[in-house]
Amino acid sequence: EVQLQASGGGLVQAGGSLRLSCAASGFTFDDYDIGWFRQAPGKEREGVLCIRRSGGITWYADSVKGRFSISSDNAKNTVYLQMNSLKPEDTAVYYCAVRGAGGTYYYPPREYEYNFWGQGTQVTVSS
Repeated sequence: EVQLQASGGGLVQAGGSLRLSCAASGFTFDDYDIGWFRQAPGKEREGVLCIRRSGGITWYADSVKGRFSISSDNAKNTVYLQMNSLKPEDTAVYYCAVRGAGGTYYYPPREYEYNFWGQGTQVTVSS
């Protein structure tokens, strides 16, 4: 069974950093495209960062460009979202998701493109 487990959220002051983790079971990340999304209270879920295997493309939302980055540990079958210079407007529940490589891509990414989702982890940034 394909499963994703997100973790690493918490409370941090503005300007601080957090690293979110997304651990996979039932598949290997190398075979899938990866997306990070977030949803703040009263707002729609939005794409933050995504990786397109075809073409080696990494897309960043304008709001996080230069502050967020992605990395991976293949031995642990885990991907990480490094978040630096955090702002109060980054406060949201963050979700990791995957989709099969290839097919139609949208920028910003759309939720329905992604087949499997983690449970989300809360990030709160204080002023």
